[in-house]
Amino acid sequence: MYDAVMAAIPSLVRAVISLFIVVDPLGNIPIFISLTEDMSKRERRKTFETATVTGVILLLFFALVGQQIFILFGISMESFMIAGGILLLLIAVKMLLTGSWEESRVSPESVGIVPIAIPLLVGPGAITTTILNIRIFNVAVTAVSVLIVFFIVWITLRFIDPIYRLLGRSGSLIIARVMALIIAAIAVEYILEGIRGI
Repeated sequence: MYDAVMAAIPSLVRAVISLFIVVDPLGNIPIFISLTEDMSKRERRKTFETATVTGVILLLFFALVGQQIFILFGISMESFMIAGGILLLLIAVKMLLTGSWEESRVSPESVGIVPIAIPLLVGPGAITTTILNIRIFNVAVTAVSVLIVFFIVWITLRFIDPIYRLLGRSGSLIIARVMALIIAAIAVEYILEGIRGI
C-alpha cells in the first residue's frame, strides 16, 4: 500500500500542476476583486465558498464519469486530445492578448457560480485537462488532484485581499501572461500526443 502511494506521487504532482496552471486562481485575482468589490466581507466570503464548492463538484463529476461520456458519444482519446489541445491553445492566445478568457461581465446575481466558478475557475480548459488527466493518469489521481487544487483555490480566495495587495495589479497580470505561455505549451503537447496516437 505504501509503495503504491509513493509510486503515485509523481503522477499526482503532474496532475496537480497541470490543473492548477489552467485554473489559475492567482492570475484571476484582479477579476475576482472587481467582481466582488461592492460586497461586504461576509458576502464576498460566501461568494467564494460557493465558487469553490461548485468548482469541485463539476470537476469531480468529469473525473468520475469522463470515460463513460467518451464511450457514450463514441469519442476516441486521441481525437479529444487534439480538440482539447486546440481549445487550450485558443484560450492561451486569448489570455496572452486580454489577460483572461472571460467574454463579458455578468450580473452580480449568483456571481459565485457565474462567472467565478464557471468559466473563470472551471472553464473549458479545466474540464479538458481533468478529462485528459483521467486517461494519462487514472481516476483516483485525477480526483485527488481536483481536491488539492481547489483546496489551494479556497485558500487563495480566503486571503485574496492581502494577496492582491502583495502582487498588485501589474504582478497579477504578469502571472496571468506567464500562465498563458505554459498553457500554450501544454496545448501543443496535447495536440502532438493525439497526432502520435492516431
